[in-house]
Amino acid sequence: MQRDPAYYIQGVLDNNRLHLSRTITLVESTLVTHQEIARDVITELLPHTGKAVRLGITGVPGAGKSTFIESFGHMLAEQSHKVAVLAIDPSSTRSGGSILGDKTRMEQLAVHPNAFIRPSPSGGSLGGVARKTRESMLICEAAGFDVIIVETVGVGQSETTVASMVDFFLVLQISGAGDELQGIKKGVLEVADAIVVNKADGDNINRAKLAKKQYETALHLVKPTSPNWMPPVMTCSAVERTGLQEVWDTIINHKKIMTNTGELQQKRREQAMSWMWFLVNEGLEIWFYQHPEVQSLLPELRKKVENGSVAPTRAADDLISILGKDLLF
Repeated sequence: MQRDPAYYIQGVLDNNRLHLSRTITLVESTLVTHQEIARDVITELLPHTGKAVRLGITGVPGAGKSTFIESFGHMLAEQSHKVAVLAIDPSSTRSGGSILGDKTRMEQLAVHPNAFIRPSPSGGSLGGVARKTRESMLICEAAGFDVIIVETVGVGQSETTVASMVDFFLVLQISGAGDELQGIKKGVLEVADAIVVNKADGDNINRAKLAKKQYETALHLVKPTSPNWMPPVMTCSAVERTGLQEVWDTIINHKKIMTNTGELQQKRREQAMSWMWFLVNEGLEIWFYQHPEVQSLLPELRKKVENGSVAPTRAADDLISILGKDLLF
């Protein structure tokens, strides 16, 4: 792997796909030497970022997320947009991550000259995925991609993690699967900027319209994240490629409103600060567990906590006091 940051920086700015992939691979590496180079690369690329539409997409199982991203991304690519699809998947160490299958299923989008699809294994933790996905997003922006789609493949915390790094968070739903409202978590509703009911085609159109009304009712019970935006509910068919332009028009309208009110700039500033503190906390945690005295004391202390001979609060104080001694000297 190249050690000269200029190799990656210039390659990304030239939108060289080979260099782009290698730069993301560099960012994903856990080797200290690679991370040092990656920090220099990201710092130099940062002034070339910030112009893209950052779109997060999640969906319930069976909602046709892969087909939607394929059709939606292809539509945008045909309109001369440059589309990058990234994944955030904390379950990929166990399952392999469906994005790897998605890349082969998104046949038209994967080969389109205006598109780039990047599998992103987790490395075993949600934080690890967040780090890689955030920095991969910046790299793609610097390469000139103006639409970045961040896909959640995992469950639980991954939705709110993605929502914390994008401008617009889209929740893909499906009708005809019983009580629609049982298939969506309140936490997801609270961060959604729009809900799209997919598979509104054939004899499913009426069910999709009914689901649309149910979601609209549910959204009125949740406090909007912005005083200037009420999340809409739309229907589409990714297979028939209907309703996709309306989704894009909604995203662009949202961006205009958020930009004009200053909310977009404020949101990105808050995301950057939140990301900084996340990295600080992550760094402190790594430093803590790598401390020689912590590594020496922890196994025995863990046994004592497990058998009840030492209270968890006392054990925690003993461990933290080690770092206190370091700070005193």
